[in-house]
Amino acid sequence: MDRMFRMIAFWTAVFAILFFVGDMFNMAILFFAQTAGFLALGFMKLSERMYIYLFGAYLTVFFVSFTYYTTFLMEPGFGH
Repeated sequence: MDRMFRMIAFWTAVFAILFFVGDMFNMAILFFAQTAGFLALGFMKLSERMYIYLFGAYLTVFFVSFTYYTTFLMEPGFGH
């Protein structure tokens, strides 16, 4: 399971580099932070149950924050 977190760190690093190249610096910083977090977790040698709990907590925080952003902060971009 620790290798899965390192694989997730690899893909978040790929997305961070692509965001950086595309001049989306805020998203690049966010994805670089996620990369560092996933990479650190990948080398902690936790139990499989703890890795599942941490990933579930990560998904919960993501979905709550994404729903908040799209509901209250995002302005519609169509019609310009």
